[in-house]
Amino acid sequence: MGIFRVHGDVMERFKKIIIWVIVAGIIYFLLSYHVIIIGRGARLLKKSGFSLEYIVFNTKGRSNASIMDIEELREAGIGELLVEEGRMSEAELEKLMLKYE
Repeated sequence: MGIFRVHGDVMERFKKIIIWVIVAGIIYFLLSYHVIIIGRGARLLKKSGFSLEYIVFNTKGRSNASIMDIEELREAGIGELLVEEGRMSEAELEKLMLKYE
């Protein structure tokens, strides 16, 4: 009976470790990526550094200029993402980026 008790303790520790690994993974994801909602879809954008700012960002109802005004998103490359999604042209992106140079 002692063998089964030791086995149960090991399993409980293993479960706790797995839960903490999952929690750590979720925290790492939240610190590392922006979830950008464009239209009916969502895209991941790697953050330029660890941050809890703009974890989820919805572009609905925002102009391209107002989106580009957000330094953290701009540094992460939201302009290129907006071009990929057809929301703005390369020329418009270049024009908006001149404002920040």
